[in-house]
Amino acid sequence: MFFDALTMACVADDLRRTILDGRVQRVLLVDNLSVGLEIYARQERHYLLASAHAELGRLLLSSEKLRRGVDKETGLLMLLRKYARGAAISAVEQPPFERVLRLELDHPEWGTSSLMIEVMGRHSNVILVDGTGRVLDSVKRVTPEMSPVRPVLPGRPYELPPPQEKLSPADLTEYRLRQILADQEPGTQVWQALVRGLLGTSPLLAREVAYRALGRPRARVEQVERITPLLEVVRELLAPLEDGGWRPTVALEEGEPACYAPYRITHRGEPQAMPSISRAIEVYTEAVASGDPYAAAKRPVREALERARGRVERRRQALERSLAEAEAADQWRVWGEWILAYAHTVAPGQEELVAETGEGEPLVIPLDPALSAVDNSQSYFARYRKAQRAAEEVPVRLREAMLALRDLEQLEADLALASNRPEVQEVRDALRERGHVPARRKRRRQPLPRSEPLALTSPDGLPVLVGRNSRQNDLVTFRLANSDDLWFHAQGVPGSHVIVRNAGREAPPATVRRAAELAAYFSTLRDEADVVVAYTERRHVRRVPGAAPGLVTYRHEATVRVSPRGPVPDETAE
Repeated sequence: MFFDALTMACVADDLRRTILDGRVQRVLLVDNLSVGLEIYARQERHYLLASAHAELGRLLLSSEKLRRGVDKETGLLMLLRKYARGAAISAVEQPPFERVLRLELDHPEWGTSSLMIEVMGRHSNVILVDGTGRVLDSVKRVTPEMSPVRPVLPGRPYELPPPQEKLSPADLTEYRLRQILADQEPGTQVWQALVRGLLGTSPLLAREVAYRALGRPRARVEQVERITPLLEVVRELLAPLEDGGWRPTVALEEGEPACYAPYRITHRGEPQAMPSISRAIEVYTEAVASGDPYAAAKRPVREALERARGRVERRRQALERSLAEAEAADQWRVWGEWILAYAHTVAPGQEELVAETGEGEPLVIPLDPALSAVDNSQSYFARYRKAQRAAEEVPVRLREAMLALRDLEQLEADLALASNRPEVQEVRDALRERGHVPARRKRRRQPLPRSEPLALTSPDGLPVLVGRNSRQNDLVTFRLANSDDLWFHAQGVPGSHVIVRNAGREAPPATVRRAAELAAYFSTLRDEADVVVAYTERRHVRRVPGAAPGLVTYRHEATVRVSPRGPVPDETAE
């Protein structure tokens, strides 16, 4: 983990420059272990992310708008809405050389509270503390059984993590540094001695010190001839604590982010300067969390998908409202008729009409006081006719919207499963072809080759075809497969069409299981322990009329439950 005390200090400086005195406008839970704040400061919106993940714990200003990932109303979320939303960020404080940050929240109604962000590996936490210093709630509740030394529970006093018996780097001298090295066992590496002896020193920082001072990040203690170079490098790397001269960097190894730091990393890979420490953390986290070398290429496509989904979802909701109004159409016709029947009794400016219908309770009809009785009735008749037209048109348009949402779900899966640039580009092209993004002026450039379905061989020697996006799905199912081939798909979720070329013969059980494993792996349920996969003869699969390529219905299916398993080298067809 690279988020150390020096990184926290750099983040704190950034927050003081950007969000100090800003006002919290929105709070959300990005996931079960991450809190997000939208803060308006210096005429700009900022998005603060605080995560308590064990491996990817972090605090940063996100470069994009944060989105809610947890729908349920948790106790912490409701307390944050009470104490943080509408509050000003009145202080940003870090205990010296600790991976802890305190955001002071000054609320006009509820007074002062604190959001404590602790980025400490598996002990990471985000804790809301009231003005008296008592815990209101936290991302992780820590019981006395879990930690007798420092439980974190609502109602208990908040305490900082216990101090470590190490020397503060601010108090380091040549004499004390020599003592730290002398206390180590023979063969100990210098970076290990620095981590054990100096407060807030991470392995990455300690190796950087050793490399700059001794030319080797893993030099041993007995190889140190002079203490002065080590002390000078420590002071050089700590200087930004006083002068703010941070140099955020991501180190690239084989083109991929390997680590990040608030200083220029010289002992690992190729250093790449970053505009801020938050951006450095983002670049590293995106690469590590996804394990995807094409994460950067996918990001704008994913954003376009999200915008398209939002538009289609809003259209679907509007159509459903129109449909609900259409179902009430007869009421407007009846109201119009009764207004005409009682027109002679309606006085100017009247706001409602009470009509005795002879069937139970009188009928109360709202009136527009600015209109005459006849105009009120005509208004209701017009709404009735509009609703009638909607009753005829809306179901068709609603079905189109529902199919568009299904298609976007499949495209999201296509993007997640894309393993090369042509497959990423095909999702972008599909969005453009469906009208979700505007067509761009064509530029003269070498087009990317179209991606091809995956061709494998089953354990029994049968050919297997795997479509890895909607276009490939349509290709393998309706152009390459025969009617008596077997067709596989993860049940109820977007994913790949998998074809077993069995030429009408009964497929061996091992082949059926392997094809199902591939269908599960190339679906949105890839990370699940087991997945239900449906399979049937290709003749029982049909395109959905009017839908985008790859959307199908099927019947006469059987199911099998398998664990997702991807391709292995010896399966690849020649």
